[in-house]
Amino acid sequence: MAVTNLKQRLITSLLLIPIVILATWFDSPVSWLTLGAVIWGGLALFEFYRLVKNSNMQIQPLTVFGIIWGMVLVASPNFTGVTPPVTIITGGVVLSLVWLLFKKQKESAFAIWAWTVAGVMYVGLLLSYLVALRLLPDGAGWVFLALFTTFTSDSAAFFTGSLCGRHKLAPNISPQKTWEGAIGGLAGGMLLAPLVTLFFHLPISWIEAVILGLLVSVFGQMGDLIESLFKRNMKAKDSGNSVPGHGGCLDRMDSVVFAAIVVYYYVIWLV
Repeated sequence: MAVTNLKQRLITSLLLIPIVILATWFDSPVSWLTLGAVIWGGLALFEFYRLVKNSNMQIQPLTVFGIIWGMVLVASPNFTGVTPPVTIITGGVVLSLVWLLFKKQKESAFAIWAWTVAGVMYVGLLLSYLVALRLLPDGAGWVFLALFTTFTSDSAAFFTGSLCGRHKLAPNISPQKTWEGAIGGLAGGMLLAPLVTLFFHLPISWIEAVILGLLVSVFGQMGDLIESLFKRNMKAKDSGNSVPGHGGCLDRMDSVVFAAIVVYYYVIWLV
């Protein structure tokens, strides 16, 4: 990574992290984390559909419908206090199928529908788990654990890979990622999670925190690879440039949503 790009990356992180902390911590009377997640999800969905449109598949997803549906889905845990309700998913599926009847482009109607739903599930459904995590007991602490363990894992993987990366992790998906970077990311996640657990007095032991840090790092890196695979299929390097030094909003949510899902179900099932 060029020095200029690294500088942009650091500046953007320093500006966004305090906003994320405040939005997560102050969650009443307005759910600022939900509001931020909804806006971020809408922008990420716009980037997702733009990549599909600009690909060589010649498919025009139901962009406006998909963005609205996805944003409602992100906010949906606030309606029930649990994971996104089936009603919103079912309603969106039915309405989007009906919409196809009024589209002039009949030949690729179900390809249009499939990519519309894919964007909503990938962005809207997965991002909603970050909102659902905040609604759990000790929710702010769990969100901070998911976020900062992911950030630390990503940073550790990047710098370890840059300094001593030799063996390619997935050359057909993301040529710059290495096994050395991945191991560095795992170490960073396993070290940071116990510190967050101690600071926020989360009801798990330090051994459990280490295990959770490992799981967050593993699934976060898998999420990053999945995003890279999608962009490779779309013949794009980044989803956009809305986040200087980091790419687009879609680029920055890949590992975070997988981390939120892991922490959410760890808390639900084991804590």
